[in-house]
Amino acid sequence: MDINATILGQIICVWVIIATTLTFFLTKRKTQTPVLASVIGFFIAFIPPLSLIYIIILVLKNDIIANEASEQ
Repeated sequence: MDINATILGQIICVWVIIATTLTFFLTKRKTQTPVLASVIGFFIAFIPPLSLIYIIILVLKNDIIANEASEQ
């Protein structure tokens, strides 16, 4: 089965949008610098296996609000 380059490009563009949006919402809760982490997620999203690993790492990371509440 041949994959047309146009379809592959569209799939990657859709994946970049989805992964960047998901990364932004995760980084708002998980990091102190959500914009920087989202920009990194945007560039990593062009390589889907790496972006999946990045999203999994963000999901497994503790929330910063929960960390601050448990320390007090």
